[in-house]
Amino acid sequence: MINRRVFLSLVSGSVVAPRFSFAQPPSRKIALYANVGPELTHYDVDVAGAALIKHTTVTLPAGVQYAWPHVSRRYLYVASSSSAPGYGQTGTEHHVTAFRIDPASGALTPHGEPIRLPTRPIHMSTDMPSENILVAFNNPSALRVYRINRDFTPGDEVRQPGPIDAGIYAHQARVTPDNRLAILVARGNEGTPARVEDPGALKVFDYRNGVLTNGVSVAPNGGREFGPRHLDFHPTQPWMYVSIETQNKMYTYKMEDGTIDPEIAFRAETLADPDTTESRQAASTVHVHPNGRFLYGANRAQDTVEIEGKRVFTGGENNIVVYAINQSTGEPTAIQHIETRAIHPRTFHIDPAGRMLVAQHNLPVNVRDGDAIRLAAAGLSVFRIGDDGKLTYVRKYDVEVGDTTMFWMGMVPL
Repeated sequence: MINRRVFLSLVSGSVVAPRFSFAQPPSRKIALYANVGPELTHYDVDVAGAALIKHTTVTLPAGVQYAWPHVSRRYLYVASSSSAPGYGQTGTEHHVTAFRIDPASGALTPHGEPIRLPTRPIHMSTDMPSENILVAFNNPSALRVYRINRDFTPGDEVRQPGPIDAGIYAHQARVTPDNRLAILVARGNEGTPARVEDPGALKVFDYRNGVLTNGVSVAPNGGREFGPRHLDFHPTQPWMYVSIETQNKMYTYKMEDGTIDPEIAFRAETLADPDTTESRQAASTVHVHPNGRFLYGANRAQDTVEIEGKRVFTGGENNIVVYAINQSTGEPTAIQHIETRAIHPRTFHIDPAGRMLVAQHNLPVNVRDGDAIRLAAAGLSVFRIGDDGKLTYVRKYDVEVGDTTMFWMGMVPL
């Protein structure tokens, strides 16, 4: 039987590995996986040296969108698609593929055949016992559940008793630590001069062994000016943290007796300068530190203007915000903003012992460097995490992406 803390650790981040590190030696081997288009590369993680060692690469049927480990940490499920992000070009190849994780090395080996999906998946996760895979689709917004077979391959879709209220433009699908609720984070869409705003919401479902029943819709102000992207759970307390992408906020919600209080418990800014107008800002991933004392979020900006025939970054915040969590109330208070030294940190991950953070940047972008212009490459930025939760930059690994992008990255302890 796997306890609640272990289950919480598996769902605490992108492909978050179980946070066993407080009960297990910190020297446990850790694998990091990061993609470039359809290629998924395995790195060893040297936590003590705050370093990554590149190893082998496997190729998916199309561009990697997201991945999640089986609770056993012996299998990795990867969603892929040939569709472009957002409302871009629509492809026809959408899959979930299973890989076996070598327990000694972390190397990935294909396990069974991929299953086809109807449209582009944007996020996926398993439920707490890893009996089912939940897949979020954003255009059109949808939530589907697929069985995990006895041989750990992805299986058939679970038939639902009725239509699913998936909101508009889903971004994440998670189950609560007690495995009683499923939450679909539906961002909606910002309004433009030509288009009325689409409201965002946290779509909450009763969840029983893969079967979804529509429940409440958490949507402050009817979902107007509420664009949630990702959420994470505190490892021991009934607190849920939600990054609000389109408003650059961090909201805290409280859970009790298998329900989520729809009232926002606390609001916090994600940006160091909330009044910045240099570039469109977009909050991204959120992760709670394994010890529950700190909260981390990412801020992204990548708008460009033409200078000397090149598209050049206009400015804005590309950083990690660190919050201290009040252990009595759950309220987060910002204590640090630290630059990631590249553009557009789409995702980041914390090692299971909470001593190292790696941020992924998906695209190369030209930036000003004094009077010159240089290319800030895509890649992986590595930080140490101090006892006070604050980050110290260590190094960046540049990654060549060609005409594709880095889109997902995560760690798994072996």
